[in-house]
Amino acid sequence: MIDSHHHFWKYNAETFGWITDEMSVIRKDFLPRDLERSITGTGVSGCITVQASQTVEEAEWLLSFATQHPFIKGVVGWVPLKTPEVGTVLDRLANNPHFRGVREIIQGSPDELYFGSSEFQRGIRELTKRGIPYDLLIFQNQLSSAVEFVDEHPNQIFILDHCAKPEIGDTFPEMWSEGIWQLARRENVFCKFSGLVTEVKADVWNVDLLRPYFETVLQAFGPKRLMCGSDWPVCLVRSEYGRWISAVKELAADLSETERGTIFSGTALRAYSLEN
Repeated sequence: MIDSHHHFWKYNAETFGWITDEMSVIRKDFLPRDLERSITGTGVSGCITVQASQTVEEAEWLLSFATQHPFIKGVVGWVPLKTPEVGTVLDRLANNPHFRGVREIIQGSPDELYFGSSEFQRGIRELTKRGIPYDLLIFQNQLSSAVEFVDEHPNQIFILDHCAKPEIGDTFPEMWSEGIWQLARRENVFCKFSGLVTEVKADVWNVDLLRPYFETVLQAFGPKRLMCGSDWPVCLVRSEYGRWISAVKELAADLSETERGTIFSGTALRAYSLEN
């Protein structure tokens, strides 16, 4: 089983100011040995590390971990997509075989900063030329803009993080569902079922609460474009690692063995061009 989404960091208040008092459980360092302990006994044998801060130095730091720890199968790092030298940076990072994707923290940003930026669009074309996937981190109210953006880059692989962070409250967000279906019609887009526990508004969550969201992305993307991720350590604010993995396994229990295998490993391996 591949965990398609986790983070490492050395905590400091300046870089991680988004970690509020309510999230104090993750106000500390999280490093490979911590994750290795967490995945023990869960069936997870490999993981994909995703950037948490927007520096090339962090990307290089994450790549050094992948070289040292075989369970880290790939790294999705940050690069300066809006700058003219982005191609040079990409080529340097790609010398490390563990470099498998790029992500920018777009969630909550005005369209003109990213989707409407000619510099950002140029940076995405540099990824396309090199066959490097791009992780799309947005909120549910950015789905329509994301569809227009994706349509500008039909040959680029996009991987939607955290199902576009639906608002999981008293009522099911139909607008989110409609946006997911629209985005899923683009065959170059994959989706990570990850990060949902921290979007739950209620004090407690359970599998049944998450089931409509899982069924929506499963039906929209199909197993071949859906993958499982934990969003560790952020998930620890609402769930132990093992509980989340068990919940996803329960949600997928009625699927065929082939479909479960695809969601739990095959899709991630294919989307990020990883070896088994």
